[in-house]
Amino acid sequence: MWWKNKRTPDFTWSKQLSVGNAILDSEHRNLIAKINNIMRLLKAGDAAALPGAFELLETWLITHFENEEIYARAINFDFGQHELAHQRLLHEIQSLRGELTAKNWSVSSSEIKSCYAFLHDWLIGHITGDDMQMKPALQNFRYDFIPYCDHAIAVDIGHRPIY
Repeated sequence: MWWKNKRTPDFTWSKQLSVGNAILDSEHRNLIAKINNIMRLLKAGDAAALPGAFELLETWLITHFENEEIYARAINFDFGQHELAHQRLLHEIQSLRGELTAKNWSVSSSEIKSCYAFLHDWLIGHITGDDMQMKPALQNFRYDFIPYCDHAIAVDIGHRPIY
Protein backbone atom coordinates (compact mmCIF):
# COMPACT_ATOMS: atom_id res chain seq x y z
CA MET A 1 0.00 0.00 0.00
CA TRP A 2 1.92 3.00 -1.37
CA TRP A 3 -0.06 5.57 0.56
CA LYS A 4 0.92 4.30 4.00
CA ASN A 5 4.70 4.43 4.09
CA LYS A 6 5.80 5.60 0.68
CA ARG A 7 5.76 8.83 -1.21
CA THR A 8 2.58 9.37 -3.18
CA PRO A 9 3.40 8.50 -6.80
CA ASP A 10 3.50 11.47 -9.11
CA PHE A 11 0.89 11.69 -11.81
CA THR A 12 2.70 12.21 -15.11
CA TRP A 13 1.73 13.59 -18.49
CA SER A 14 2.48 11.53 -21.57
CA LYS A 15 2.19 12.08 -25.31
CA GLN A 16 -0.94 9.92 -25.30
CA LEU A 17 -2.60 12.78 -23.40
CA SER A 18 -1.75 15.35 -26.09
CA VAL A 19 -4.82 17.04 -27.52
CA GLY A 20 -2.80 18.45 -30.42
CA ASN A 21 -2.16 21.97 -29.16
CA ALA A 22 0.85 23.33 -27.27
CA ILE A 23 -1.10 25.69 -25.00
CA LEU A 24 -3.74 23.15 -24.01
CA ASP A 25 -1.12 20.42 -23.49
CA SER A 26 0.92 22.83 -21.37
CA GLU A 27 -2.15 23.64 -19.29
CA HIS A 28 -2.80 19.94 -18.75
CA ARG A 29 0.81 19.49 -17.57
CA ASN A 30 0.30 22.45 -15.27
CA LEU A 31 -2.87 20.94 -13.79
CA ILE A 32 -1.07 17.64 -13.25
CA ALA A 33 1.70 19.51 -11.38
CA LYS A 34 -0.90 21.22 -9.18
CA ILE A 35 -2.55 17.88 -8.40
CA ASN A 36 0.84 16.35 -7.56
CA ASN A 37 1.52 19.28 -5.23
CA ILE A 38 -1.81 18.81 -3.46
CA MET A 39 -1.07 15.12 -3.01
CA ARG A 40 2.38 15.87 -1.52
CA LEU A 41 0.80 18.39 0.87
CA LEU A 42 -1.92 15.92 1.90
CA LYS A 43 0.66 13.19 2.51
CA ALA A 44 2.78 15.63 4.56
CA GLY A 45 -0.29 16.78 6.50
CA ASP A 46 0.47 20.40 5.62
CA ALA A 47 -2.89 21.88 6.60
CA ALA A 48 -1.53 25.42 6.33
CA ALA A 49 -0.57 25.10 2.66
CA LEU A 50 -3.48 22.99 1.40
CA PRO A 51 -6.15 25.72 1.15
CA GLY A 52 -3.87 27.81 -1.06
CA ALA A 53 -2.96 24.82 -3.20
CA PHE A 54 -6.63 24.02 -3.79
CA GLU A 55 -7.38 27.67 -4.53
CA LEU A 56 -4.58 27.69 -7.09
CA LEU A 57 -5.92 24.50 -8.69
CA GLU A 58 -9.44 25.98 -8.90
CA THR A 59 -8.15 29.27 -10.32
CA TRP A 60 -6.23 27.50 -13.04
CA LEU A 61 -9.09 25.14 -13.78
CA ILE A 62 -11.29 28.15 -14.46
CA THR A 63 -8.57 29.69 -16.64
CA HIS A 64 -8.05 26.41 -18.49
CA PHE A 65 -11.77 25.98 -19.06
CA GLU A 66 -12.02 29.54 -20.41
CA ASN A 67 -9.08 28.89 -22.74
CA GLU A 68 -10.63 25.66 -23.99
CA GLU A 69 -13.78 27.57 -24.84
CA ILE A 70 -11.74 30.10 -26.83
CA TYR A 71 -10.12 27.26 -28.76
CA ALA A 72 -13.45 25.51 -29.31
CA ARG A 73 -14.96 28.66 -30.81
CA ALA A 74 -11.91 29.19 -33.02
CA ILE A 75 -12.11 25.67 -34.47
CA ASN A 76 -15.94 25.66 -34.70
CA PHE A 77 -16.27 22.91 -32.11
CA ASP A 78 -19.68 22.53 -30.46
CA PHE A 79 -18.85 23.36 -26.85
CA GLY A 80 -22.24 22.94 -25.16
CA GLN A 81 -21.71 19.50 -23.61
CA HIS A 82 -18.07 20.28 -22.92
CA GLU A 83 -19.07 23.38 -20.97
CA LEU A 84 -21.55 21.39 -18.89
CA ALA A 85 -18.80 18.87 -18.12
CA HIS A 86 -16.55 21.75 -17.01
CA GLN A 87 -19.21 23.05 -14.65
CA ARG A 88 -19.74 19.58 -13.19
CA LEU A 89 -15.98 18.98 -12.76
CA LEU A 90 -15.40 22.32 -11.09
CA HIS A 91 -18.29 21.63 -8.72
CA GLU A 92 -16.75 18.25 -7.82
CA ILE A 93 -13.38 19.87 -7.06
CA GLN A 94 -15.09 22.51 -4.94
CA SER A 95 -17.02 19.80 -3.09
CA LEU A 96 -13.80 17.93 -2.37
CA ARG A 97 -12.25 21.14 -1.10
CA GLY A 98 -15.29 21.68 1.14
CA GLU A 99 -15.00 18.16 2.56
CA LEU A 100 -11.32 18.66 3.32
CA THR A 101 -11.99 22.06 4.87
CA ALA A 102 -14.63 20.49 7.14
CA LYS A 103 -11.95 18.05 8.32
CA ASN A 104 -9.48 20.91 8.93
CA TRP A 105 -7.39 19.45 6.11
CA SER A 106 -6.48 16.45 8.23
CA VAL A 107 -7.08 13.19 6.38
CA SER A 108 -6.31 9.53 6.93
CA SER A 109 -4.13 7.41 4.66
CA SER A 110 -7.19 5.87 3.04
CA GLU A 111 -8.65 9.34 2.41
CA ILE A 112 -5.37 10.38 0.79
CA LYS A 113 -5.66 7.35 -1.51
CA SER A 114 -9.26 8.27 -2.35
CA CYS A 115 -8.34 11.90 -2.98
CA TYR A 116 -5.47 10.88 -5.26
CA ALA A 117 -7.69 8.46 -7.18
CA PHE A 118 -10.40 11.11 -7.55
CA LEU A 119 -8.08 13.89 -8.76
CA HIS A 120 -6.11 11.58 -11.07
CA ASP A 121 -9.19 9.93 -12.56
CA TRP A 122 -10.99 13.26 -12.84
CA LEU A 123 -8.19 14.90 -14.87
CA ILE A 124 -7.54 11.81 -17.01
CA GLY A 125 -11.27 11.64 -17.71
CA HIS A 126 -11.35 15.34 -18.56
CA ILE A 127 -8.48 15.05 -21.01
CA THR A 128 -9.32 11.70 -22.61
CA GLY A 129 -13.10 11.97 -22.47
CA ASP A 130 -13.77 15.66 -23.10
CA ASP A 131 -10.72 17.34 -24.58
CA MET A 132 -9.78 14.56 -27.02
CA GLN A 133 -13.01 15.32 -28.84
CA MET A 134 -11.37 18.55 -30.03
CA LYS A 135 -8.18 16.83 -31.22
CA PRO A 136 -9.33 16.03 -34.77
CA ALA A 137 -10.23 19.68 -35.36
CA LEU A 138 -7.09 20.96 -33.63
CA GLN A 139 -4.93 18.81 -35.90
CA ASN A 140 -6.01 21.02 -38.80
CA PHE A 141 -3.88 23.77 -37.22
CA ARG A 142 -0.24 24.08 -36.28
CA TYR A 143 0.63 22.63 -32.86
CA ASP A 144 1.50 26.15 -31.65
CA PHE A 145 -1.81 27.64 -32.88
CA ILE A 146 -3.18 30.42 -30.67
CA PRO A 147 -6.64 31.63 -31.65
CA TYR A 148 -7.50 35.28 -31.92
CA CYS A 149 -9.85 36.50 -29.21
CA ASP A 150 -10.83 39.85 -27.74
CA HIS A 151 -8.54 39.27 -24.76
CA ALA A 152 -5.28 37.42 -24.29
CA ILE A 153 -5.19 33.79 -23.29
CA ALA A 154 -3.91 33.31 -19.75
CA VAL A 155 -0.86 31.09 -19.44
CA ASP A 156 0.64 29.86 -16.17
CA ILE A 157 4.34 30.63 -15.91
CA GLY A 158 5.81 30.02 -12.49
CA HIS A 159 2.36 29.71 -10.88
CA ARG A 160 1.23 33.17 -11.90
CA PRO A 161 -1.07 34.15 -14.76
CA ILE A 162 0.28 35.92 -17.81
CA TYR A 163 -2.47 37.67 -19.78
